[in-house]
Amino acid sequence: MREQVSAQKVGNRSGMAADRRPGSTSQRPARRERAAGKGGLRERLRVVFRHVPTMLKVVIAIILGVLVFAGYRAAATASFFQIRSVDVKGNWRASTEELQSLVRKEVSKTGVWQADLGDLSARLQRLPWVRRAVVARVLPDEVRVRITERVPRAVVHTSSGRLRWVDDDAVLLGEMLPTDQMPSFFLRGWNEEESEAARKENSERVQKLLQLQREWESAGLSERVSEVNLVDVRDVRAQLAGDDSQIEVRLGAENLTNRLRQALEVLDQQRNTALGPLITYIIMNQKNPIVGHAVAVRNVNAMDAGKNHLADDNGSKASQNDNLVKAARDATQPEKANRNRNDKGRMRERNKEDRSRRT
Repeated sequence: MREQVSAQKVGNRSGMAADRRPGSTSQRPARRERAAGKGGLRERLRVVFRHVPTMLKVVIAIILGVLVFAGYRAAATASFFQIRSVDVKGNWRASTEELQSLVRKEVSKTGVWQADLGDLSARLQRLPWVRRAVVARVLPDEVRVRITERVPRAVVHTSSGRLRWVDDDAVLLGEMLPTDQMPSFFLRGWNEEESEAARKENSERVQKLLQLQREWESAGLSERVSEVNLVDVRDVRAQLAGDDSQIEVRLGAENLTNRLRQALEVLDQQRNTALGPLITYIIMNQKNPIVGHAVAVRNVNAMDAGKNHLADDNGSKASQNDNLVKAARDATQPEKANRNRNDKGRMRERNKEDRSRRT
């Protein structure tokens, strides 16, 4: 007999049937579907751009660049970046108002964002007293300026009579103020031309003056000097100070300190002589000192005056002679006129007699 074996249905009570119970959940590949969706979008864009012509791509790129540039310019020139504050520090003699005015004038054209800081620094350094200017922008609306001023080293006596400070670079600064410290002596002979050659000459003059200041101060001679004439640095001339202000000492080109000391000794020796008050110059660049006096000038003037007087006398005599000759001529002119008239009358009478005889 055959035995009938019934197969148990696994799916009804256990196994896969358990997964299908009402309270169970099933897992689905959601991430893969999303990734597949993104990939599909990219593929679609790639397909679209493949069909766009190359020229159209270039045009789109240019349009985007123009829009970006226009937006940048609009943002840079917007009122948000207009200058509102200028912070200046480091200046003492240079005017704060002048510095701020120059910065505002230049930056207002472009705004703080687009301001040319290098050009602005160069413009500030052209002002008197400004040696170096460091400019920085502080967004959105401030400019910061840090000044390094020039140091006054000597005072120049200009041709117009003004006293102006100069620095080591021979740059003319502001005028000397009553509150400024008086220098040892002034510099005369400044070349006031605006040229590179004049600047080099003036720089040499300043260095020469500073050297003389150091040497003469250490030798105790600077107090007796008022000005140093450096028109020619190879022919240095010192104008004395105080009661000797009319005396010029011509020192030459070398050994200037010793020559000035010797000239002052010669002056002190002759001060109490009869010609002492008349000394006007001392030449020290020769073998022996040469002392010049105002008497010689007076004698020359007297000789010139005598010559002029003689010339005037001669001229007056000549003019007197001319007047006499003219008067004599004027006196003889009527007589000549009468003689001419009488001669003409006689000629007429003779002509009449000749005609009567012919007839």
